[in-house]
Amino acid sequence: MAPVRGTDLVSGGPYAGRVTKDWYAWHADYDQPDSALSRRLAELRGRIRDALDVAPAGPLRVISLCAGQGRDLIPVLAAHPRRDDVIARLVELDQRNVAVARAAVAEAGLTGVEVVAGDAALTDRYADLVPADLVLVCGVFGNIVDADIRATVRHCAALCATGGTVFWTRHRREPDLVRTICDWFAEAGFTPVAVSRPADGVWVGVHRFTGTPRSLAAGVRMFEFVGHDRREPSLADPREPR
Repeated sequence: MAPVRGTDLVSGGPYAGRVTKDWYAWHADYDQPDSALSRRLAELRGRIRDALDVAPAGPLRVISLCAGQGRDLIPVLAAHPRRDDVIARLVELDQRNVAVARAAVAEAGLTGVEVVAGDAALTDRYADLVPADLVLVCGVFGNIVDADIRATVRHCAALCATGGTVFWTRHRREPDLVRTICDWFAEAGFTPVAVSRPADGVWVGVHRFTGTPRSLAAGVRMFEFVGHDRREPSLADPREPR
């Protein structure tokens, strides 16, 4: 079956038969300097750079869930003095985005960075890299139901090392969950570093883990993207950046 115009029809895995947004074409807004996504990207890169600047000496572990083309992380690592200290794994389902990210990693010569094609929601993808110093959960909370957001925040306490940093994004249309998400991070042992709005309706959150990492449960699905054909408007607006 040919994909629906502007969307992809997932052919296998947990999202089989579900129409979802075309996450490859979605990246085009990054190239528009005045777009909300472009401003969000600039904010994320700055926050990631800041976290690397103050990270402790020695090897650094980084994981990125639903990494897309890696535009938030890869350019920062490429230019950062700690680049050779980083062991990173970016997990992305869309094979086209995976190809772009792998090409960017190769061009930057980031030998410690791997891009994995697969379902980023599965805990097993990260078992050998946790607890991590940087955890990116960007583009996720705007596309999953509230219960999955809360569950993912709780899993971050297993994904993240003590003193490590989690980065996340969320739109602020109704229902406005930004404050609630911050409360959920507090419950899980995180303290806020920054929660900023680089563009109207787009928020970037940065939280530092101050607790003791718990064991990462094996074989667990942390969240499930809600396809645009089935999404309830009150949960996430399809026009919002993920």
